[in-house]
Amino acid sequence: MTIEDKDEAEKCIEVAQIAFAAGNVEKAERFLLKAERLYPTAKAKEFLTRVRAAASSGTERKRTPPTSPSSSNEEVRKRRPNHQPPQREYTSEQIAAVRRINTKCKDYYEILGVTKEATDSDIKKSYKKLALQLHPDKNHAPGAAEAFKAIGNAAAVLTDPDKRKQYDLRGEEPVQQAHAHHQYYARGFESDLTAEELFNMFFGATAFPGGGPAAYRRRARSPAPREAHAGLVQLLPVLVLVLLSMMSGFFISEPVFSLTPGAKYPVPRETVNLKVPYYVKENFHTDYQGSLRRLEMAIEEEYIVGLRHACQRERNYRDSMAWKARNFGDSRQYADAQKLRTPSCEKLQSYHR
Repeated sequence: MTIEDKDEAEKCIEVAQIAFAAGNVEKAERFLLKAERLYPTAKAKEFLTRVRAAASSGTERKRTPPTSPSSSNEEVRKRRPNHQPPQREYTSEQIAAVRRINTKCKDYYEILGVTKEATDSDIKKSYKKLALQLHPDKNHAPGAAEAFKAIGNAAAVLTDPDKRKQYDLRGEEPVQQAHAHHQYYARGFESDLTAEELFNMFFGATAFPGGGPAAYRRRARSPAPREAHAGLVQLLPVLVLVLLSMMSGFFISEPVFSLTPGAKYPVPRETVNLKVPYYVKENFHTDYQGSLRRLEMAIEEEYIVGLRHACQRERNYRDSMAWKARNFGDSRQYADAQKLRTPSCEKLQSYHR
């Protein structure tokens, strides 16, 4: 454990103190657990004991001595302007479901209760079951909205083949770290859809026909003539853009070259300056009438830009592996992460010598 771990643990304790003072016991417990993992201290342990005691006993209420009926009525009249609406009730099963996802799950598969071998159908089936259980209109337990977002994010990533493959390659991220950054269980793997949008994709307007906010309930109705006309006016710019994009396809010719070989570009060539390999069509020598020097300058620029993007991805992956190893206190894994090569960066460096 390093000085950086100690400083990070102190920050976690401060966040936990603020959360506890605001009544967010679950958040306080998460950050104290992270502090214990980074740099165990007596301060964090004692505070964690207090937080867990508060979580088990519920919110403390101050007791007032018995009063006479007249004073009691007067007290009621004084309190009436500041009267707070009663909190919505929830069952022990609902709070248990919320806590399982918010505090115990380590990855997307565990959130949805499926294995890594689960099919796309299995994942969707599990999401539907959990979404109906954790939907904010049905589950009023503390943290239900956060858990609902978590299962939505998990389903969106795991039902996307490319994102799921990348997620499996990156591995698990710590739960506490994910919550600290307002992300869910894997930094860099967040859904492009909101939890509400994903829910509507799966259920439409049929999940809660009798209640819930308008965001989750769309009632069909026939548009008035004026509204229909306004809708057409709003769609007009979109239709124009679609038409222009379709027409532009008739005037755009195929690229002259490709950086990767293929059926259309089978002939290999190499730029004169940087020796960058590229591929052209078989009739390139007879059909191409432009400047070869300018073409190769464009090829080299595109190649260098591609190397820069690949280099950045390699560095991000190496840094994320090193962060995970340090966060878990695994010195061997940290050393392995430091040794990870970045071939695109090395190749890019060779062109700048």
